[in-house]
Amino acid sequence: MSHFELSARFFLQLAFILATCRVVGLMARRIGQPQVVGEMIAGVVLGPSLVGLLLPGLQGQLFPKASMSIIYAVSQVGLVLYMFLIGVEFQVDLIRRRLRSAAAVSLAGILTPFTLGSGMAVFLIKDHRFFTHSVSLWEGMLFLGAAMSITAFPMLARIIYECGLTGTSLGTLALAAGSMNDAAAWCLLAIVLASFSGNATIAIWAVGGGVLYAVGVLLIGRPLLSRLGRIAERNDGVSGPMLSFVLMLVMLSAWLTDVIGVYAIFGAFILGIAMPRGLFARDLQRLLEPLTTNFLLPLFFVYSGLNTRLGLVDTSFLWAVTLLILLAACLGKGIACWLAARWHGEDNREAMAIGTLMNARGLMELILLNIGLERGVITPTLFTIMVLMAIVTTLMATPIFELVYRRQRTPAAALEPAVGTLSSPEFGD
Repeated sequence: MSHFELSARFFLQLAFILATCRVVGLMARRIGQPQVVGEMIAGVVLGPSLVGLLLPGLQGQLFPKASMSIIYAVSQVGLVLYMFLIGVEFQVDLIRRRLRSAAAVSLAGILTPFTLGSGMAVFLIKDHRFFTHSVSLWEGMLFLGAAMSITAFPMLARIIYECGLTGTSLGTLALAAGSMNDAAAWCLLAIVLASFSGNATIAIWAVGGGVLYAVGVLLIGRPLLSRLGRIAERNDGVSGPMLSFVLMLVMLSAWLTDVIGVYAIFGAFILGIAMPRGLFARDLQRLLEPLTTNFLLPLFFVYSGLNTRLGLVDTSFLWAVTLLILLAACLGKGIACWLAARWHGEDNREAMAIGTLMNARGLMELILLNIGLERGVITPTLFTIMVLMAIVTTLMATPIFELVYRRQRTPAAALEPAVGTLSSPEFGD
């Protein structure tokens, strides 16, 4: 296809993607699920699992293979901006307030599913339907362990906000544990991806470079960036040139962390944490959030859905593996985090709520899986199985949370300061 044909097709794809995500998202919200759950399902609907199965000609015409690189590239811009906004609104004080309990819950939510995932990888690595031929045993163990350990951090924030739990003991503990959990899982992924080149020094450089980047941005960059906040306060908002400068920094940060072997979204997230709060952060939310969450982010869900082929899970053995992974995911996250919270003195109701929230995977899982598929670590079959696990655990989160932690929002709770953009009702994961 020519460049003109690809660009024309892309506009049609955008319209189709946005319409489908909106319709399925509204249906999801009707049954009490977040918009993001509908968008995750919409991606699978548009892929070969449904539209491709029922109308293969239409699916092939609408999403030709040549156009996938465009969808992928634009979806990455959406992911980077999304993680930047999460960083902008992330409160580091959340971790300080409940450090001991959060560390225990986070550790339990990492070690248990990581152990279960690594153990399953020992058996799955022998079957090349799951991992590619070039993946070593320890790489497969690390990747599947990390994939089982990830938590949908922004999903936690959304549920906590909508239930009026922002600033409460439960809300603070869940958000702090979730953030620490995901940080550890991304470090594991960085080691896997960097070592996949066969050079151990690249893995060391990736982890060491990531740490140096984070320390440099937070200790040196943060004071320098504080001037942007003062300028925004003086000018009553973020101006066009200032927004352009910030977006340039976001893209440079994403490029730098991608180059050192971590991942682009890590750089954007750390830069977001270093940004000034107050009017500056609120203006960035106002300017960037609608376009990011309603226009760019759905492209990522559809890209994931186009790589998800339920037809690959076509034997009783593969369905058994899927159920085993789902069971291990729920036991490793939900049960382990519940027990850790109980061990540190939380009452049973709050401990069960924390376990339920930590068990959701959402967007963060899809990001990790797409990286693994793109880098040739996992096969489309394992990708599909893990996407199913991510969707089911995310679907479970809201209804189970409401069941174990039913609570009426009081007017005071509804007016509590929100965690920020990442926890607003319209901000997805």
